[in-house]
Order: sequence, then C-alpha cells, then structure tokens
Amino acid sequence: MDHLIPALPDSSAARHAVEHVRSCESEPVANHSVRSYLFARLLAEHEGLKAGADFDADLLFFACVLHDLGTSPRAPGKQRFEVEGADMAVEFLTGHGYGVQETDLVWEAIALHTSPGIAERRGALASLTRGGVGGDFGIGVDFVTDAQGEAVHSSYPRLNMATVLVDDIVRHAARAPQAAARFTLAGELARERGDLARERGDLGAPTALERTAAASRWGA
Repeated sequence: MDHLIPALPDSSAARHAVEHVRSCESEPVANHSVRSYLFARLLAEHEGLKAGADFDADLLFFACVLHDLGTSPRAPGKQRFEVEGADMAVEFLTGHGYGVQETDLVWEAIALHTSPGIAERRGALASLTRGGVGGDFGIGVDFVTDAQGEAVHSSYPRLNMATVLVDDIVRHAARAPQAAARFTLAGELARERGDLARERGDLGAPTALERTAAASRWGA
C-alpha cells in the first residue's frame, strides 16, 4: 500500500530528523508528527499545489515532523510549546546546514500550527503544516480515500495519540506560567484538565480535544 501515500524524504537530514523526534518524543506523538506530513502532502495534491513551485517539500517535511518537539522533556519549559518547538527545530536544521531563509519559514510554520486563521494567511508552508496536523485529528480530510488512510495508519499507528499528546502539552504547560498563557492551546488544555479534575475528581477525564479526536474519522 506504500504507493498510495507519499514517500518520506531520504536525505541524511530527513533521516536524522525522524531519529531525533523518536529519541525526544513518545512513539504516539512521533507517529503523529510523521502522519501530519503525509496528510499535508495529500492536502497539497488535493489543492493542486506543486512541490518545488508552490512549496518546498523538504521544509514541509521538517515543519511537520519537528512540530511537537516543544512537548518533549528536552524543551526548556519556559515558553509556549509551539515557540520552543520552533526554536528547537531551527537549532536542529541549522546544525544540518540550513540557512536563515529556510529555517525562518519552518519556525513560522511550527510556531503558528495551533493558530487558526493566521497560519492559513502565512503562505503555503504554514498553511499545509497546520492542515496536515489538523488532518491527523480528522479535520478536513474528506478527500483522503479509505485506502490512503489505512496505508498511513498501518505504517504509523495512532496508539491513543490524542491523550498522550494532551498529557505532554499539559505537562509542559505546568513548567512555567508563560508556557500556559490564557487562550493558548496549552493554557486552555491545562485549565480544562484542572476544571475536570475539580468537577469529577478524575485527573484522567478526557478534554474536548480528546473527545473530538475520538469521534473523528481516524479515532483517537
């Protein structure tokens, strides 16, 4: 079924990026990051966007695969996870020879991937990154065939991704007030988890994001 979905880039930097993510993140979150790239490429094809002409496929790969580094224990834990993840991605790419023009685009795409209505206005790379991440939560994927969805998930299983990712985001948010600012994704998830714990006495009560993911086309 591999022919149904895009192949991952095979450069040294791309291989190291996957290895790096798997060394930093849990398996469910690492798989989510790779699936986000696959859905982003399928979205680009659906929208008639051409790699090389409309967007840089390698930079899209890095933006998607590295987008959740800020949720990992290696993040500093002083700012929003999206910003720290963007900074960590730039550090990784700079170490692999990428210049400022390229790393700025990746930084912006990662920093804005939880910002609806903004990412979509900042060019194809940021828009496709957000679309790919959202696609892994079952958002806007009517164009993806069942066979393509099966191919993506057989290669990179979900493994209760939504709950694991929310756990990681909330854990990061607890490290500093700036990491859980009001009306950011992390801040709202942390507050929702706290409210649910107080109301139900259950720290594991699912947030709205987890319930939405569970009810989506792909499930949690």
